[in-house]
Amino acid sequence: MTMLVIRFPPGQNAVEKLMQHLVIGAGSAIAAAIIEQYLTAGDSVVAISRSMQSDVMATADGRLEWLRSDYSEESIHRICSRLRESALVFDRVFICNGILHHAHVAPEKRLEDVTTEQLTEVIHINAFQPVTWVKHLKPVLRNKQRCILTAFSARIGSIGDNGRGGWYAYRASKAALNMLMKSAAIEYQRERRNVQFLLFHPGTTDTPLSKPFQRSVSPDKLFTPAFVARQLLSIIDGLDPELSMQYLDWKNTAIEW
Repeated sequence: MTMLVIRFPPGQNAVEKLMQHLVIGAGSAIAAAIIEQYLTAGDSVVAISRSMQSDVMATADGRLEWLRSDYSEESIHRICSRLRESALVFDRVFICNGILHHAHVAPEKRLEDVTTEQLTEVIHINAFQPVTWVKHLKPVLRNKQRCILTAFSARIGSIGDNGRGGWYAYRASKAALNMLMKSAAIEYQRERRNVQFLLFHPGTTDTPLSKPFQRSVSPDKLFTPAFVARQLLSIIDGLDPELSMQYLDWKNTAIEW
């Protein structure tokens, strides 16, 4: 198996401290903005998505390694085994996978719209895939260095905040994600105390995911991916290291579970 190697940019050597980050679901707009901001800061990134972004690779000066995954458990296990063998130490991990709609999936307004097929697909992508990554990343995140693992949740996953109903599959998937990550954070604290978990609500961001629903959003509440990435990275840098799990929005405000 080929070893994964991050090459140092010109003028930098292995003695200097490089921040290294792992971005899963790197094909999303917010993930791309996170990668861009870290590369601009001089950090190194391992990105994972279904397809490689060659335009980003061309401008990364060897600080970006792009891996392909179909997000099956076999693929996730294979990539995590490769990461472990590479001995890379990650400062930040982002799990950006998510689905709200596509040609055959749309948020349900009534119980009559709910189907087992849609529930299964949305929960699989939004909850089961992220926890599968967390499962296989545990041997990778074995160092004592502090690492912050962020999974993209949403306020709509809050049970206490649900006053409007509807959006059954998406609500359920994010609520499931929150519970799975909470349990994982407890287990990690027993074996990987260096890892903190953050569930992050980005707000309504101008991406294909939110495009059909932007008409009801005021311009000052519709954020660019770059803005969301800046907010998230700032929040991460200021997290209390004593807290193993937090559920925060883009304003760094705690969300009711």
